Amino acid sequence: MPDAFFTSSKPRKRKRTDSGAKGSSSRSAIKSSRKGPPQGLAKHGSSKVNNVQKTKRRVADEELSEHTDEGEGGIDDMDLRAEEEDLGASGEEDDEETPAEKRLRLAKLYLESVKESLADGEFDAAEIDKELISARLKQDVLEHSGKVHLFVADSLNFTQVPTKVLRTRGHRFSVTSAVASESGKHLFTSGKEGAIIQWDLATGKRLMTFHKVRPPNSKEKGKGKAQVDLSIKGHTDEVLALAVSGDGQYLASAGKDRKLVVWDVEKGEWIKAFGGNLGHKDTISALSFRKGTHQLYTGSFDRTLKVYDLSPSVMGYVETLFGHQDHILSVDALRGETCVSVGGRDKTVRYWKIVEETQLVFRGGGRSRIREVMDGGLRGDDEGDDPDEGIEGARAAETVKKFIEGSIECVAMIDETTFVSGGDSGSLCLWSTLKKKPVFTQALAHGFNEVHSETEGLIRTPRWITSVASLRYSDVIASGSWEGDVRIWKLDPKLKSFSLVGTIPAPGVVNSLQLLSPPPEFFKRSTWINPSATESNEQDSSALIRKGGTQPILLIAGMGQEHRFGRWLNLKEGVVNGTIVVAFSPRTLP
Repeated sequence: MPDAFFTSSKPRKRKRTDSGAKGSSSRSAIKSSRKGPPQGLAKHGSSKVNNVQKTKRRVADEELSEHTDEGEGGIDDMDLRAEEEDLGASGEEDDEETPAEKRLRLAKLYLESVKESLADGEFDAAEIDKELISARLKQDVLEHSGKVHLFVADSLNFTQVPTKVLRTRGHRFSVTSAVASESGKHLFTSGKEGAIIQWDLATGKRLMTFHKVRPPNSKEKGKGKAQVDLSIKGHTDEVLALAVSGDGQYLASAGKDRKLVVWDVEKGEWIKAFGGNLGHKDTISALSFRKGTHQLYTGSFDRTLKVYDLSPSVMGYVETLFGHQDHILSVDALRGETCVSVGGRDKTVRYWKIVEETQLVFRGGGRSRIREVMDGGLRGDDEGDDPDEGIEGARAAETVKKFIEGSIECVAMIDETTFVSGGDSGSLCLWSTLKKKPVFTQALAHGFNEVHSETEGLIRTPRWITSVASLRYSDVIASGSWEGDVRIWKLDPKLKSFSLVGTIPAPGVVNSLQLLSPPPEFFKRSTWINPSATESNEQDSSALIRKGGTQPILLIAGMGQEHRFGRWLNLKEGVVNGTIVVAFSPRTLP
């Protein structure tokens, strides 16, 4: 007798009955009938073989029907086969489908969806042709490639003074941030008084105001030592940064109270606040949503970046990124899992690769005199050639020292590998992830600030760049300072340089900039763009967009009498704390 240790404890399988055997044989017969006769027999094409095959198939079908009608037997006797369907019509995947057939099926489904979207009230049936569909396919591919593909600067009119301008006023102090949703439905502005205002971008009407909340009395001294109260539904100090998710569902706000607040845009309600041990330890200065997702990047004066996932199923903190040596002043992101940030006086732009947990460091700032000496480029006065030349060299060195970049203030991504930054030396720098140094630098982009001194006479200092923005994946860039203009720049097709193409009057300090291309429906229902919107005007505007191929774009500028981070500037004459929205239309054919 075998040992009990080696015997199996599993129950043995039940032997099938005759009906089960017949059912299995019938199933195998049906399966073989589907595949057809063997190759050797099929080549001879004998009619006798075909007759035998048909006879067996009929017998198997009769046996199967008899057993199913009687209702006897187990699950092995049941016919579990599904009815055959047309794969091209349903779009469902088949186990026996080859990769080539799958690609063909998905391509057909995609083309059908493109035709339906293009034919949904926007175009006539005659215009849905191969050229239109191929253009749509190319656009979808380029959008996901992450490279610049919208060269629209030449087709937009930046030379004339804009006439379609919307101005909003509602903040007592300087506007620190102004952002609009991608759909063009809402505009959000924040001010130094701690309020957030929601506007209807199409009409310019105020919809809702989130006021500053007075915190309860705290026993601890000073704002910095006070604990962050996450139960307060709002901000208790200045709001410095805003960001809207791509789908327009969430609004994120942050500021001096070291708290990140998430709002529901449609309901106008407070959802959640982040802070405390996992939050920032100092002022939150910058926010940016990853395009097409609910992933949020935040930058702070505590020299760290934090990543949050605001999806409804998660709504929580993800990780912290370290590397900057000074206050983080600006953050920007696009579709990829990367972001770019600037660190103020550490004079670096850092390109963060979130998944790989790595970063690329780009060092800005001009070449100092010490660096020239170390590289061996001594001047004539250092070598003691001529005292007169030495005096002139010293004056030149002083002039150079004044314009050395001491801080990088703002940054904006153009595509996944190209971005532009602005600093306190007045220089706009174009960067690429393939080079450590700037690809192109526009010195003194906003000119000099002249101040008369009784002792030294006229003192000229460059105006630093306070804000910069780009139209995503295009060749249009905007920069702002406080000379009274927002400047529009055109990017070279080879991404090697950029040039000035227009200026927009904007008195005050430009604290925030955004370039946006809303859908055509926005321009049809916008009252400040089309004051007398009729059906004929709507048809003309849609025809212009369709034929020209270029959509109008919006420039959104948050203006103020002071800089958003401090009170170094105080402009009073003709300056209003508010927001300016400018619509640029395509050029008209002569």
